[in-house]
Order: sequence, then C-alpha cells, then structure tokens
Amino acid sequence: MKQASALAILAYAAMASAQAPAYGQCGGQGWTGPTTCVSGWTCQYSNDWYSQCVQGSGSGGTTARTSTTRTSTTSTRTTTTSRTTTRATTTTAAGGGGGGGGTGLTTVVPASAGSTTLPSAKVVSGVFDGGMMKYDRNPKVCQGQSETGESDAMFILESGATIRNVLIGPNQAEGIHCRGTCTIENVWWLDVCEDALTLKQASGTSYITGGGALHADDKIVQFNGRGTVSIKNFYANDYGKVVRSCGNCSGNGGPRNVVMDNVVAKDGGVLCGINTNYGDTCKISNSCQDDGKYCDRYTGNSNGSEPPKIGSGPDGTYCTTSNVRTSC
Repeated sequence: MKQASALAILAYAAMASAQAPAYGQCGGQGWTGPTTCVSGWTCQYSNDWYSQCVQGSGSGGTTARTSTTRTSTTSTRTTTTSRTTTRATTTTAAGGGGGGGGTGLTTVVPASAGSTTLPSAKVVSGVFDGGMMKYDRNPKVCQGQSETGESDAMFILESGATIRNVLIGPNQAEGIHCRGTCTIENVWWLDVCEDALTLKQASGTSYITGGGALHADDKIVQFNGRGTVSIKNFYANDYGKVVRSCGNCSGNGGPRNVVMDNVVAKDGGVLCGINTNYGDTCKISNSCQDDGKYCDRYTGNSNGSEPPKIGSGPDGTYCTTSNVRTSC
C-alpha cells in the first residue's frame, strides 16, 4: 500500500509539473496536453477548441472554461471584394498527434493577439515567435496567381531558422520563403495569395507542425528545392494542392520527398503533386482528404513547359498511404 501511494504521488507531481509554454495551447475540446501555463502566464479561453497561454499575473493560471461536449461551429469570412465564404469546422484528431505550444491539430484558427503591417518582407534567422500576432504587408503586394517573388513574401527564413505562433494576412503575396531548411510551427495563413510557403533547400528536412492554411487558389506549399518536407498536424481548407513539387523549374530535378501525418484537408484538391521521373515520393498516414484525393503524379521538366499528369492516387511506389479516409 505504501509503495502504491508513493507511485500515485509521483504520478500526480509529474502531471502538475507539466505546463504549457508562453503562447502555447493549454485547453480546448480534445486537448490532452497541459492545462496550466508557466509562471507569469495565464491560460486564456479563446473558443471551445482553443485556449492559449498569455501574459498575466500568477504562477501558472488555468483557463476559465473547459469544453467537454463535441460540437461544431461555423466561421464566416468576408474579403474586401465582398465575397463571403462559410465553412463548417469541427475538431478532428486523425490518428492522435497532439502536442504542446500550438503544434497539435486544430481546425479552428486561433485568436489573434493583435496585428501589425510591414512595408517589406521580414528576414528571420534563428527563432522568431510571433506571439499569435497577425502580420501583413502594407502596401498590398498580393497579385493573385500572377508570378511574384521572394521580395513579396511576408517572411524570409534563413537556413535553419524557426518561425512559430504567427497569423499571416491576405495582402502579402508569397507567405514564407525558406532559403534553406526551416521549421514552421503553429503558423496560420488566413487567405493564401499565390503560395503560402516556398521551400528552396538544397537538401535536408524542413518541418511544418501544427497550424493551417485557408483559401489557396493553387498550392499551399511550393517545393522548389530538394530533400524532404515533413508536415504534421496540419489543416487545409479551400485549396488547390497542399504540396506541389515544382513541375517545370529551371534546373529542375529531385528527389523531393513529402511526408504527411495527421493532416486534415477539406474542400480542395490533392495532398501531393509529385514528379516521378525525378524520384519524388509522397507518404501519407493518419490523414483525411474529404474527396479521397491523395496524389497526382507528373513528368517534370526544366524548360518551363506544362508538365503532363501521368496518374492519380497511390501507386505503392511513389505515392503511399496508410490509415487515410474521406470522413473529415
């Protein structure tokens, strides 16, 4: 009995010591991570799906509300062109994959801590934590699907840089450009212009964990470099493709490897577009695409011609799936 009591005390102490970091997630329906915050931060209720650690008095405050009933909510978006889009959103946990610091899967955009605009792209080296601020460009540089460049991005990440806890507004054109491998944590693109993220790494692995992207007419991730991109606990809604290996870049080649786990994609196209002639691969697990669109396979080129599509769906070699479904 004494041994059992000691073990129980130790287990309780371990649970009590687990605290969410600054700006981290600390509550919400289905949340299994810590529900208290580090000293000086308070767990603030945002909605039934998301509570976040914000600066405040006390040594590890807790959220004032806890949701235990599975519900759904509807969000309405209105752009400056008076287009209104209504999307039903639900909390989904495909194959688990929770995580601290806002890197678990959620289908609801976190509340903004404020907003700021910049006249040019912000260059990031090291680690940048945006504290859930919304960043946008002013003057507006978005030109829809017209080709723009790195200078029209919101953020430019140097090789090895990390960006986390950021909302990106609609007036930038290219979201984030990574000059080398990069880490993207809990970043939300509220209205993708041309592309949300462009990867230029020569080799290695870039990581996208948590967060999501909405309203992408074409691609969310444009993979122009080489190596691997890992996408985990990510949400996409109203989009063309989640990832596309460049089909006709100058000096094109490969391989480019896409690894997706616990991704939920709704009202859009395929999760991956890859060039099999360059040895590109796409591995999808524990994920949902509501129309069963997982991969398109192309023959890439380096002369700028439109690459022909040679097949769709898993083929067991270049595109593989495990525990995928259409009920999101």
